[in-house]
Amino acid sequence: MADQNTELVTFFKALADANRLKILGLLAQHSYSGEELAALLDLKPSTVSHHLSKLAEAGLVSARAEGYYSVYELDRKMLEATTRDLFSGERIAAAAADVDAEAYDHKVIADYTLADGCLKTIPAQRKKLEAILRYVLKAFEPGRRYSEKEVNEILGRFHADVASLRRELVGYGLMEREGGGGEYWRKG
Repeated sequence: MADQNTELVTFFKALADANRLKILGLLAQHSYSGEELAALLDLKPSTVSHHLSKLAEAGLVSARAEGYYSVYELDRKMLEATTRDLFSGERIAAAAADVDAEAYDHKVIADYTLADGCLKTIPAQRKKLEAILRYVLKAFEPGRRYSEKEVNEILGRFHADVASLRRELVGYGLMEREGGGGEYWRKG
C-alpha cells in the first residue's frame, strides 16, 4: 500500500510544477536536449536537468544519447498506462485503505456517551444521530425478531427516550417493524 501511495505522490509531485508542465508540453510536440529546453524556457540547464530527473522518476520522460547530448522525449505509452492505472477507481480508493472508516463514528460515540455506554443526549444533527444509531443498533442481533417491549428494554440501556430512538432506528432504515407495535428486527 505504501508503495502505491509513494508512486501516486511521485507522479503528482512531478506534475506539480509549472516548468515541468511546460517541459511536458514541449516534449509532447518534439524531442529536445536539455540545453534546448533551457533556452526555450529561459532557465538554467541545471534547473532543467532537475525538472527532467523528476519527470523521468515519474516515468513521464525518457532520454536517449545523441552524440554529446541527451535528447529527451515524452514517453506517451508510459504516460497513458500510468494515468490509466493511477486513476482507476480501485487505485484511488486504495490510497485511503489504511484510514479508519469508522473514525467519525468513534469520535461521535465518545462525545455522546458516558463511561457506561449510556447516551448523554440524543444528537439533533443528522450525521451525528446516524453514528449514534449505528452504535445502538449493535445491541440487536441480526436475524432475530424482538417485541416492542424487548426493543424498549434494550434501548432503555442507552437513553430514557426509547420512543425517539426506536422511531429513528426505523426511520433511518436500520430496523424494520411489522405493523403498529408488532415485531422489530435489525435490517440487513
